[in-house]
Amino acid sequence: MATLTVTINERLLLNNNDYSSKNTLSVTGVNELAKRIVNIGTDEIGLLGFGTAYNTELSKTYVAGQFDEDDVRYIRITNLDDTNHIALILKNENDDEFGVKVDKGCSFLYGVDLSGGVKDTMDSADAAGITPDSFGDLVDITCTANTAACDVEVFVASA
Repeated sequence: MATLTVTINERLLLNNNDYSSKNTLSVTGVNELAKRIVNIGTDEIGLLGFGTAYNTELSKTYVAGQFDEDDVRYIRITNLDDTNHIALILKNENDDEFGVKVDKGCSFLYGVDLSGGVKDTMDSADAAGITPDSFGDLVDITCTANTAACDVEVFVASA
């Protein structure tokens, strides 16, 4: 088992004041890593899939891979394009969805449960609101580019 160290380092000097920040997270128990660069076109495509090891959901096709929902410990998706943005659509087991725009050169980090993977980690706002007990299991992430194809780097660490 290995430990993944994630460091977010922001540097900003504004009006001779230093507003820099550095945060480090150690993710222990990592046994598997998937790091891929995939080309995403302007049609929505399955990027990442999640399910139980014995679930038929894992038989679907995802260009960056399929993962056991209990084992995922870290997810980063980076838009490597220098011109276009991508759209990520995240869906949970209750068919709740939310989308996020990832602009050129930007990254999206998904906040997994460090001991439970992507189970009970995603909900979307509705009339009932979001409560600590309303989260469902993340089942997939789809992706589309807005104007032209984009290279996207996907980094997933699992137990």
